[in-house]
Amino acid sequence: MKPDLNAQDWPTVPVAQVYGRLTRVNGLLLEAIGCQLGTGDRCHIECRDGQLIEAEVVGFHKETLCLMPIEHTSGLMPGARVIPLAQRCQIPVGSGLLGRVIDGLGQPLDALGTLDNVSYIPLRHQINNPLLRKPIREPLDVGIRAINALLPIGRGQRLGLFAGSGVGKSVLLAMMTRFTEADVIVVGLIGERGREVREFIEEALGEEGRKRAVVIAAPADTTPLMRLRAMRLSHHIATAFRDQGKQVLLLVDSLTRYAQAQREIALSLGEPPATKGYPPSAFAQLPSLVEMAGNGQHPDGTLTAFYTVLTEGDDQQDPVADSARAILDGHIVLSRALAEKGHFPAIDIGASVSRLATHIASKETLAQGQRFRHLNSRFNEVKELLPLGGYQAGQDPEMDLAVQSAPNMAAFLRQDSELKADRTHSLEQLKLLAESLGYQAET
Repeated sequence: MKPDLNAQDWPTVPVAQVYGRLTRVNGLLLEAIGCQLGTGDRCHIECRDGQLIEAEVVGFHKETLCLMPIEHTSGLMPGARVIPLAQRCQIPVGSGLLGRVIDGLGQPLDALGTLDNVSYIPLRHQINNPLLRKPIREPLDVGIRAINALLPIGRGQRLGLFAGSGVGKSVLLAMMTRFTEADVIVVGLIGERGREVREFIEEALGEEGRKRAVVIAAPADTTPLMRLRAMRLSHHIATAFRDQGKQVLLLVDSLTRYAQAQREIALSLGEPPATKGYPPSAFAQLPSLVEMAGNGQHPDGTLTAFYTVLTEGDDQQDPVADSARAILDGHIVLSRALAEKGHFPAIDIGASVSRLATHIASKETLAQGQRFRHLNSRFNEVKELLPLGGYQAGQDPEMDLAVQSAPNMAAFLRQDSELKADRTHSLEQLKLLAESLGYQAET
C-alpha cells in the first residue's frame, strides 16, 4: 500500500532558466542570441570570474540582440551566458533622496548607507497632456541681477545656458543653486569632469543647500548608457517631487554630453551620421527629454529647469545648441570676450532671450529693459573704435549717451559670485539706470 503524500512532501523541482549566449563584442556594442527580450529590457552577462554585468537591449537584427553595457566591461568571453531580467528598471523617489548623491542606477555614491524612506517606480517615459499643464505666470527669483531684471524667468520655464569651455557656466549654475528659491533642487552632473562632482557639492550647494538637494552624477568616464540613465533619472526624480506639490529646480550639466552619449550609442548601432557626426536619433531624443520638465497638473507644484549647452569653439550654430535653442523656453548666452575682460557673469544680453518675459514682467519693466538693450547695442557698435580714436563725439546724441553710460551698464551686469541680488532690488536698480539712460514712463 502506497503512503499518502501531501503537497509539501513532493520534491521541489527547480524552475528552468532560459538564457542566451554572447556572440560578438564590437566596441561598445555586444551581440547575443537565444534571448526573448525587447528594446529597453535588461539582462545580466556572466564574465569569466563569475561577475555579472548589467546590459540593456538597444536594438536587434533578425535573431541577434544588440546590447549596451551599463558599466565598463572586462572578462567577457565568447559564448558567455546572457541571463534575462524579468523586472524592468526600478528607480527610487521620495524624501529619502534629499541630501544624497546617487549614480544613474539610483545607487548611493556617498558613504551614508542605503537609501531610506524611498519608494521604487518603473523607469518609463510618460507623455504629458499639454492642455493639462499649469501655465507659467509666477516669476522666479534666481538671485542674479542681470537675469532678474533683463531676462525675467517664470516658475516652470526651461532655459539653456550656452557657453564654450571655461567661460563660467558652472559658476553661474552654482550661483543659481545657492540663490534660487526652491523647495527641492535636483542636480544632474552628466558627462562632466569627475572632480567637479565633489566641488559642486561642497562649494555650490554647501551644508544647508545639500539638505534640500539630490545629486545624480555620471561623470565622463562612465558608459554612454549610464549617462543616458542618469539624465532620465534626474528628470524622473524632479517630476516626482513636482507632482507632490513642491517647487523644484532642476539643474543639468550638460545637455550636450547627453546628446554625445546618444550619438555614441547610435553610431555603434550603425546609424549614419547626419549633421557634424550626429545621427538623427540624437536630436530626436532632446525634445522628449526636455518636455518631461516644466509644470505639470498639480496646482502647486512647479519644475524649473536649467540646461548647460556646450558650444564647441564658441559656435552658436553648433547642431546641439541650435536644436536646444529651438525647444527651450529661452537661452542665456555667455560671451568669451566678456569673460576674458574679467566681466562675470559673462552674460551677453543682446544674444540672450527669455521667451516668457511678456508673461512674467510688467510693461514698464519690459520697456526699461528694451531701453537698456538698445543703448548697450549702440555702444557695442563703436566700442572697437574707441581705443583707435575712430569715434568722434557730438555727431549722434544717442550714441554719445551710450558711450557715456557704458561703465554704468557694465557695472549693472557684473555681480560677485557670493552676493545675491534679489528680484525686487534688481528691478529698482534697473528703473534708476533706465531713467539715467533717457527712459521716460508713459503717462
